[in-house]
Amino acid sequence: MTPNPPCAGRREWTALTVLMLPLLLVSMDVSVLYFAIPQISADLDPSGTQQLWIFDIYGFVLAGLLMTMGSLGDRVGRRRLLLIGAAAFGAASLLAAYAHSAETLIAARAVLGIGGATLMPTTMALVRTMFTDPVQRAKAIGLWSGVMTAGIALGSVMSGVLVEHFWWGSVFLVNLPAMALLLVLGPVLLPESKNPSPGRFDLLSVPLSMAAVLPVIYGLKELAAEGWNVRYVVSITVGLLFAALFVQRQRTSASPMISPAVFRGHGFTPALALNTLSAFGMMGSAYFTTQYLQSVLGKSSLEAALWSLLPSVLIGAAAPVAAQLVQRGVERAHVVTAGFVIAAGGYGLLALAGTDSLWLVLAGSGVLAVGIVIVMSQLTDLALSSAPVEKAGAASSLLETGTEFGGALGMAALGSIGTALYHRGMPSDAPAPAQETLGGALAVAAELPGRAGDALATAAREAFTDGMQGAAIAGALLLVGAAGLAAAGLRHIRVRPEAPTENAEQADRVSPSGV
Repeated sequence: MTPNPPCAGRREWTALTVLMLPLLLVSMDVSVLYFAIPQISADLDPSGTQQLWIFDIYGFVLAGLLMTMGSLGDRVGRRRLLLIGAAAFGAASLLAAYAHSAETLIAARAVLGIGGATLMPTTMALVRTMFTDPVQRAKAIGLWSGVMTAGIALGSVMSGVLVEHFWWGSVFLVNLPAMALLLVLGPVLLPESKNPSPGRFDLLSVPLSMAAVLPVIYGLKELAAEGWNVRYVVSITVGLLFAALFVQRQRTSASPMISPAVFRGHGFTPALALNTLSAFGMMGSAYFTTQYLQSVLGKSSLEAALWSLLPSVLIGAAAPVAAQLVQRGVERAHVVTAGFVIAAGGYGLLALAGTDSLWLVLAGSGVLAVGIVIVMSQLTDLALSSAPVEKAGAASSLLETGTEFGGALGMAALGSIGTALYHRGMPSDAPAPAQETLGGALAVAAELPGRAGDALATAAREAFTDGMQGAAIAGALLLVGAAGLAAAGLRHIRVRPEAPTENAEQADRVSPSGV
């Protein structure tokens, strides 16, 4: 009979609280420049290309290094890598805050991406190793998912408030207290854990993994922002070719970066695939709702960010309620399926929105977010529980990379649908800039006299809303399909209790000091 795994105590829950701080800040850094960029442009005078890199370099570096850092943490120690990443993140934040040139800020943002790539998978892997009891682990992962989702929403609001009262560098300085606290308390509260027999680190897999991830992420993001272009398709194709080479390398290497053993867990592969679909649904909606609040309803950037916080009120309860249902005997497949259906209902509400539907759009966004958080928290728990504990870092990095892929694909696919419908809805005699984007149409309309400008602005807002409705219908259909896949693919999957093996005991039974 398998003995029950030990329960986590006050020390572990306190350690989880400490881990939430860097996680919150790393997720906030995705959106923290939204309001700071005008001041940065005035102060540093970056070129158009440099401004794009200031925005994008963080996300690109983070996505490209997730698998490398997750695997590295399994080898050198997750706590050790977490603390190294925290030091790098803090130092880069200080450099970014006082950058005197665009080149320095771009370099600092790149180092922030490196630090973020160490922090995200290691925090999740440490949760996996600290909470061995399934009930407690589900609660901890639910908190992890909620903090991750909240951070992205809070980043833009925090940057708006700070920039309004301080200089633009303050959006980076807020990282320092949290990283300092992690560096002080981490060695005391966090246990060290790693794979006791990891083998050699496969250096060739590092450039292969980056060459697989970065061109695909870049191509998908540019397709969403700029529309169809052959070079973005070529970029995605090149990335997929390198992905095939990376997979082949992992299958044939004596010591792969991502061991095939990670995928042998009964629930890992379906959880990874469905988690990617859930990220598709979440980020696909964000492409429209932010533009809707600002350009259709006419809210200022800060007003739009504050309104967008309202749906997050519901998110906090979603993951704990889902965990409680599973613990009380509801099959996980049913909970995940219900989460996808709820999220599809959120898209259904967005499909009903008109050009003056603030509360309907907020309700739709909230319902969508609740459904996605239910799905992601349960799938994260299933994936980490299914993967070998000594490979928790690699498993976490795969989940995070899948989230990056799904989000970029969602913005590209649903954004393309919305753009096509926008083009179709615009008058054929409208100026070319007005037919391209809603922002272009409003800029042209502002220069036209009287009723002509009003008519063009109204037509553009209606065309954009039609595009959002069409994309929402497509998103709802995709999530309904995902619900069907979850119902079939997760049926009867149970996570077996962990049997204390020699390796697991060696990985987990270490003193807080790592000795």
